[in-house]
Amino acid sequence: MQDKNNVLDYSKALPITIRGLTKKYGSLYALDSIDLDVSSGEFLTLLGPSGSGKTTLLMAIAGFNRPDSGSIRFGDTEMILAPPHKREVGMVFQNYALFPHMTVAENIAFPLKLRRIGSKECRQRVDEALSTVQLSDLGGRRIDQLSGGQMQRVALARAFVFSPRILLMDEPLSALDKKLREQMQIELKQLHRKLGVTTVYVTHDQREALTMSDRIAVINHGKFEQIETPQAIYNSPVNTFVADFIGESAMLPMKKNSSGDLFYQDLLISSDYSNSSNDKWLLVIRPERLFAVEDSTVDSDQNIIFTGVIKEFVYQGETAFALIAISDQHNLSIRFSTDSSGSENLMRPGETLRLGLKRSEAIIIPKTST
Repeated sequence: MQDKNNVLDYSKALPITIRGLTKKYGSLYALDSIDLDVSSGEFLTLLGPSGSGKTTLLMAIAGFNRPDSGSIRFGDTEMILAPPHKREVGMVFQNYALFPHMTVAENIAFPLKLRRIGSKECRQRVDEALSTVQLSDLGGRRIDQLSGGQMQRVALARAFVFSPRILLMDEPLSALDKKLREQMQIELKQLHRKLGVTTVYVTHDQREALTMSDRIAVINHGKFEQIETPQAIYNSPVNTFVADFIGESAMLPMKKNSSGDLFYQDLLISSDYSNSSNDKWLLVIRPERLFAVEDSTVDSDQNIIFTGVIKEFVYQGETAFALIAISDQHNLSIRFSTDSSGSENLMRPGETLRLGLKRSEAIIIPKTST
């Protein structure tokens, strides 16, 4: 809800509707007849590896490239032929694209001057934008006097100062160091909650996508593999690409017998697949879902028990992980919290270890080519 004293109005966020969008470069499909719906006020992340089509799609939404076919609608308005300056979207670029000869305030005011906003309202909007990104004391500073995080905030303020109904961001945190990047992820999430503007965000960093998004659209070779909430993407990947790309995982091949039971080697994993015609399946195991089995009282009906040999142990401060060989071809990683001394959970390479996985936490997907 907008404060009546504020001059920035984000209450009219627009939904985005994309249908059959196609973009080719020669014989290569950068976008292959894709459909996408972004709800009004939603934070949706386009996540994929380099060359997957995520930036091509973002630039098509912004109007910086022209698709070969398809439809892009903002609300009820078709935008496929509209030039960028007619789309009224805020844009944050990977390299920020700030003007070095202008001050912080002048950079933020630039889109307002292009729209011929009066000087009094312009100052009000710039002051409010500076306050929103916590840079109120830096309006007169030159760009080359700012840290990376401060430049990021200026780019954000410039993108939303004219109250766009859609905000687009192209890997804006990629140039920051890990600690600052994680801090800015939280700040961006809080800023989106405050502004309520429809946001499409591009990244190749899956942890960034999981942290910030209402939904994630995983894209590969110009097609969407899965569009879901972060929790659903992580816990219920639909195929091997998503399971492998999102988070850490081990994937164990399974075979199905005539009764519909799935086995990894001689170990029964599930008995629920008699109605499926697919014979090849994968068990996806997240490292944090495994636990060390220290006695024989663990219920094998409720848990899957693996036995292996410790190949490596790595201490990382608050967490540690061990690499366990459960066969000549397959390894499992177990990740766990450490105590204050770091010694309680130490594991020695060469020792035998039993690992448990709750059957309710087993992720089973059909085996597909990636």
